[in-house]
Amino acid sequence: MQHLLNLFAAIALLVWGTYIVRTGVLRVMGANLRHVLARSVRNRLSAVAAGLGVAGLLQSSTATCLILASFVAQGLIPTGPALAVMLGADVGTSLMAVVFSFDLSWLSPLLIVVGVVTFISSESTTIGRLGRVAIGLGVITLALHLIVAATQPLTQAPVVVALLAALPNEIMLEIFVGALLSVLSYSSLAIVLLTATLAAAGVLPLVVALGLVLGANLGSGLLAMLSTAGSTPQARRIPLGNLLFKIAGCLILIPLMPQIAVHITRLTDSPLHLVVAFHLLFNVALAVLFVGTVRALGVRLDGWLPTPDKAGQTQRPQHLDPTALTTPSLAISCAAREALHQADVVETMLRGILPVLKDNDLALAENLRRQDDTVDQLYSAIKFYLTQISRAALSEREGKRWTDIISFTINMEQIGDIVERVIQDLEDKKIRKNRNFSDAGMAEICHLHARLLSNMRLSMSVFLDGSIEDAQKLLAEKVLFRDLEREYAATHLVRLQSNTPESINTSALHLDLISDLKRINSLLCSIAYPILDAAGALSQTRVKAPWRQAPHLKT
Repeated sequence: MQHLLNLFAAIALLVWGTYIVRTGVLRVMGANLRHVLARSVRNRLSAVAAGLGVAGLLQSSTATCLILASFVAQGLIPTGPALAVMLGADVGTSLMAVVFSFDLSWLSPLLIVVGVVTFISSESTTIGRLGRVAIGLGVITLALHLIVAATQPLTQAPVVVALLAALPNEIMLEIFVGALLSVLSYSSLAIVLLTATLAAAGVLPLVVALGLVLGANLGSGLLAMLSTAGSTPQARRIPLGNLLFKIAGCLILIPLMPQIAVHITRLTDSPLHLVVAFHLLFNVALAVLFVGTVRALGVRLDGWLPTPDKAGQTQRPQHLDPTALTTPSLAISCAAREALHQADVVETMLRGILPVLKDNDLALAENLRRQDDTVDQLYSAIKFYLTQISRAALSEREGKRWTDIISFTINMEQIGDIVERVIQDLEDKKIRKNRNFSDAGMAEICHLHARLLSNMRLSMSVFLDGSIEDAQKLLAEKVLFRDLEREYAATHLVRLQSNTPESINTSALHLDLISDLKRINSLLCSIAYPILDAAGALSQTRVKAPWRQAPHLKT
């Protein structure tokens, strides 16, 4: 019983080690991995090479598949080239299995010691994150060594010997078990290494081990499908295509397995190396056989899982891809795109103020007020999505972007509330009471409204690209808008003194309206503050120095 518990603990350690390496690499190179994948689709060979390299770093073709699924869902990569990247990713994880099949037990203590020291001493830096990766690699090699040690007593137990003798040589059962173990452990690499180690210890016959490897490959495809089950149709294309490749490969090999088991023994006498070599050859064969079909299959997948019509879907989040959460840098980009979607709805509300004001359109007013519910829903969705991103996994730049997105969405939500209140006031105090603004008053409001829309577009540009020059323009607009609001409030009071009837009837509404427009403009301009502060372009105070207190104010 103790030996069996040791084996389970070693397997758990192996799975945990692959997870540590995968998350560590994503934290170090998340944004760079995105650029590599996005630029690798010029041709099929470069796409395969990029997939091989990225999966080799992540030690997980499933993680690579989820990243690609997010890219395809956002329209950044076509489906066909992304499938080519996935073929290379499967080869990359197979190569890592070959590397770990060698005796690296001597390296494990060194990796763990160096990794722990660097991670603890500088956890939030790139060096610290590389230390995390070193810890994961050390844990993997240690786990493989522990699996060998735990299986040696088991192979000598009479019960185990009798069980292996009675084990049916049924390829479909072996594939099912291998796929199930891969899904449960969330790592086909870990299952392949475990199978190879058990075969080397004599616990598994070679034919059974090869069947389990086929199942592990199939399981990695199923795992990606399950992970994207709740995503958009676009995000499910790559997992489905990759699974179809694996199913086709298994169907081709199943009738040939008895001959393969005989001929593969000519490569080496080591069962461990035979198992990992079979895993590598299987994925290389898939890449060679199917790389020429990726474009045709990509077109088919685009037809099977079409992009839904976004008309009438503005109320729902469009860019918050749950599969991107495993890649923090990608998830931050998804949240930023959704924040711009929220801003588009707010801009629509702002544009609608003037038609309601001029045309007394109650139907439009009601529609605009309903759109505030959409703004609130998008704000809640973005906020919840961002809270699911691990802050510890973000670089300093990404952490700042996380904060900027939260601030931007809060401002948009507050602007939506102000616009809703403005529309309600126009209904209650102008439209239903059949009142009108004076020509001069209407011209002033139209001028402020036009500047506000211009600043809205400028604020979205500043949020998107972080331009310091545009941020300075936006902040200058805050001062200009404030001066205009004061000027127009004063001219309104002049009209009151002249006993202009329209101005008298709409005085409170007029002053409230220009004040609300100024508040909206202030919220838009506040987007510039973090960018200018980071660039050192903000002064500490607006009070002129030196400043002396007036004598009559001294205490």
